[in-house]
Parts: sequence; structure tokens; C-alpha cells
Amino acid sequence: MSAITGDEIGYAWLAAHYKVRTIQPLPVESCIGRRRQTHQQAGRCEEFYTEAMRPQASLGAHLTFALKHEGVVLEFLARLFALVPPEALAEWICSEPTGQYARRAGFFYEWLTGNTLLVEGVGGNYRYALDPRLFVTAVTGVRRNRRWRINDNLPGSPEFCPLVRRTTPLLEAGQYDIADRLAAMEVEFGPDIIRRSAVWLTIKESRASFVIEHEGQHQDRIRRFASAIERYCGRLESPLGESALKEFQSAILGTTTVRTGLRQSPVFVGSSSIDYGAVVHYVCPHWEWLPGMLKGLQQFLAHTDAQDAVVRAAVASFGFVFIHPLADGNGRISRFLVNDTLRHDGVVPEPFILPISAAITSSAVRRAEYDQILERYSGPLMSACRDSADFSHERVVYADGIESDFVFDAYDEAAPFWRYPDLTEQSEYLFAIIRHTLEHEMHHQAAFQRAWYRTREAVKDWVEGPDDHIDRIIRSIRQHGRVSGKLTKEFPVIAQAGLASELERVVAEGFADLPDAL
Repeated sequence: MSAITGDEIGYAWLAAHYKVRTIQPLPVESCIGRRRQTHQQAGRCEEFYTEAMRPQASLGAHLTFALKHEGVVLEFLARLFALVPPEALAEWICSEPTGQYARRAGFFYEWLTGNTLLVEGVGGNYRYALDPRLFVTAVTGVRRNRRWRINDNLPGSPEFCPLVRRTTPLLEAGQYDIADRLAAMEVEFGPDIIRRSAVWLTIKESRASFVIEHEGQHQDRIRRFASAIERYCGRLESPLGESALKEFQSAILGTTTVRTGLRQSPVFVGSSSIDYGAVVHYVCPHWEWLPGMLKGLQQFLAHTDAQDAVVRAAVASFGFVFIHPLADGNGRISRFLVNDTLRHDGVVPEPFILPISAAITSSAVRRAEYDQILERYSGPLMSACRDSADFSHERVVYADGIESDFVFDAYDEAAPFWRYPDLTEQSEYLFAIIRHTLEHEMHHQAAFQRAWYRTREAVKDWVEGPDDHIDRIIRSIRQHGRVSGKLTKEFPVIAQAGLASELERVVAEGFADLPDAL
């Protein structure tokens, strides 16, 4: 990442000494410098320590420093433990049988590898595997590991365990009261306007979700997805269970979809190029791992605290899309999971839907930010393994009936990257989007709805007619800035009664207090 060259300590020393190469960059790298200082950039941190902090040149000393000062990085530990002789790790632990960092290292080794170290008789007080002050951890189902005297509060499973660090933005997210914001809007605009807005926003969210997938022209699918959001959001007991996923996938894609349920074939996310053919942007985990990975994601949601609702929603959404368990519908379901998790956690009551996809597509800048947050995870994988992705001359028919010529020969090499993602940046991103959604998108939409209904009633003081006719009059005047000839042909009464100037005034006044963008 970094300006650190040659005098590394902690994880960076272990990486250099044992030739450990992670795919996700280390969130913290440390080295010896002339003075104590911290540099932060693009979600990464460089720590400079004075000579007095230099650990001894040993596995135990630098792993102790890493766990104590740099935090837990599961991908790194999984790769390190695959390279370090277990005897060397056991020797260190036996020399410090009551040391919390030695015991935590032993616990992580056995948890990650499934192997048993030849170590007996450790002591000391029970310690958490993860410091709850630094990470989002399990708060229920915490298991007491008597062998290592460790309270296992890891939020996932060895098959899939995303970690999220408690950064300043995420501490703020924990204090951000979404329900209170929604209640304040209800007071400002009234319950009727808010409920009308909620219906419209559900449709808007559905349409925007298809726009993200470059399928915004499919009106039947948009309506079907809106109906599925309304029907299923917060009501599925286990939304990541295989049967629930299959049911919801069928609801949003319809009965004509080629394959439902968990995929049993390779999948990549990419684009087509006229000059170069298919371009691979992300390779998805091996299909045989999907049930275990989804169970790990379910475990995260089952055992973390609803106080961390924004983080839980981010992990559900981004964890799902990075696992990519389905042949089709992954993106739409991943964004549905944001609202589903927030509804389950009681922070977004019915009938509200946060139009997350609409916020993402609200501008070119916000769409680019969404692409960038996906690339923050996918980019390092392709940098490390691009040469392992290829297309063969023969197509293979897989167990789910999918035919594919895609070949990836680095599944095992990439496994720790997929199984142990750091989703801190993705969680920070979602918090920013939720805040923008509440404070701008939803507030503006409620203001627009209020102005529309107010204007509709004002127009009815001059023209009698059903709501859809009045709405066409309002829409036309707003579009043209005046009563057009086409409008007077459709509604001759406007010209006959000389109402054009009055209607233009009423419509202008009705929307006068809205921003120009609305």
C-alpha cells in the first residue's frame, strides 16, 4: 500500500518473513520510524513506531504485536497458518501458556484450519477472540472454548466469517436513529402523505434496482419486483435459507427464468468488449462452497446485535452479492436484503422502504461510487488471479444444466479471500447511502407528494374531473411551463372557460417551495 519499506513489524514482518500474500490489502501496516505517527488514506492505515516498540525477530513476538496493535485479519491468519510449521506455533504457545495473544493464536489456528495443535494445559483469564470495542462481534451464541480459555465471539463460521471494524463512521452509524428520522418526516408531512410516498418509493426502488442491472426497460419485471418487495420484506423467517431464496428468486424473476436455487456451476461478473470479447471483473466462489458460506452469513445475522443494524444490512447485502449464490438475481436480492434486514431489526417499520437503489442511481457520481465500492473488493482479486481466469475451447454442461466455457484454476488459492472478507468500507458506504436516502431522497419525495396533492386540490377549484385527468393537466403544465395547445385539445373546457392563466398560476404556486430538481 505504502511507504513502508524494509523495517516492517507485525503483519507486514510476518508477510515478508513467511511469504504471505493476502488478496485484500491489510487494513493496518506498521513499521519502525523516527517518531510515532499515523497515516490514513483510502480506508488503510500506516502506523510508525519508535525503535522501543520493535518486537523480537520471531513468529510469536510479531504475531503478538499484530493481534495487539493491528487487530485480527482472518485472511492473513489463514494464509499464515498454512505456511508456518504447527510445531513452531505450538512451541511459542507452550512457552507462554497463560499469554492471551498466544492462546488467541492457538484458538485461531484450530478454528481456521480444523487441525489440532500439540498443546496442553494453557491457563489465564478468559479473553474474547475479537475485541468488541474494535469489531462488530457475536453477542448471542458466544461459545466458551475451554481448551484455549477464549470466548468465541466470532460472528460467522469457518466457512464464511466477514469482519467489520468499528471505525468512526460506523460508531456514528450505531447512534443514527433511522426510525426517529422516519417518525420526524411523518410529523412534518403527515401520515397520509408518508404512506402514499412509501408506495411510490417501493416502485421507484424496484425500477432503480433494474437500472443498476442495465434492465430498466423491463416494466413487467419492475412491477413484479415491487410486488415481491412489498410481500416479502421483513416477513421471511430465514431469507438466506435455500428454500426462501428459491421462492423469492422465482417471485422477482417469474416462472420463465432458466434456473432457480443455488448455482452448481462457475460464475463470473464481467462485460463484453468488441475488441477483446468477455472481460472478467470478478470471479465468484466455487459452487460447492455455497451452502456453507450462506450458513456463515446466516450465523452473522443470527448472532450480531440489532444495535448494529446498518452494519448487519451491509454484511447481508454485500456478503450475498460477493458470494453470488444464484445464477440470476443476485444484485436485486442483495439490495432487497438491506431493507429486509432493517425491517427485521425494527428500525424501518412498515410500510416504509428505503429506496437504496434509487439513491445509487440518483446521479452519475453516486452510481460511480457504487461501482467503486464493489471494485474495492473485486479489484484485488483480479489483480492477484487474473491469469487464472480463462475461456476454454469446449463448453461444459454442469449439474444445474448451465453450459459454460469459463475456467478458473485458483479457487483454493483465493478461498481465504472469499471466506474472510473485511466489509468495513462497504458498511461505511451503506451508512452514507442510508443517510442520503433519508435526509434527501425520501424527504424530497414526501415534499413532492405533498405539493402534488395540494396542487391537485387547488386545480379542482377551477376544473372538475377525476384524479387521473387532473394529474394529466398538472403534469403537462409542469412539463411545458404553460397550458399547451395539445392540453386544450384534450380538455376543451380550459379554453372555453378561459382558465389557462389561472391553472398556470395554481400549478406554479403549488410547486413553488420545491427545489428545481423536483
